[in-house]
Amino acid sequence: MNKIYLSLGTNIGDREYNLKLAVKMLYEMDGISVKKVSSIYETAPVGYVDQPSFLNIVVLVESNRSAFEMLEICQTVENDLGRVREIRWGPRIIDLDILLFNQDNIEAENLIVPHARMFERAFVLVPLLEIADEPLEGFLAQAQKVLTLLDIDQEGVKKWKATTSVEQFIY
Repeated sequence: MNKIYLSLGTNIGDREYNLKLAVKMLYEMDGISVKKVSSIYETAPVGYVDQPSFLNIVVLVESNRSAFEMLEICQTVENDLGRVREIRWGPRIIDLDILLFNQDNIEAENLIVPHARMFERAFVLVPLLEIADEPLEGFLAQAQKVLTLLDIDQEGVKKWKATTSVEQFIY
């Protein structure tokens, strides 16, 4: 069974609803088991800053699907929820990224794992480490080390709403 950490973010419309709907879509898919959902964090936009703040979460799923199948699933969820790609790092109704796929290093034209900018973004690392399986090893241990070097307040990462369980999150 593959352990896959996914990052989800949104800053258009009903942001909390967008996250919940995306997680529910994953939850209801055959062959995917949603194991953990982080608290929701509100974060300032990165890159293109003339846009609303984001809500971000990280989800741990287990699946027998390959990394490339998971990429297709993430893109399907984005498309089904109306994701439009107009401005790089611009506003989005939903964004799903594969952060980690087991401890695999994947470098393909359409998929890089660990996520290429994961270790630069507190808005990814904070929720990731909140739900990370202990003991922290490999990329998760590296994420913890990097997070100690980042200024979370300066990066605008604030807990927006706690999550107690997967079911509580989606229902």
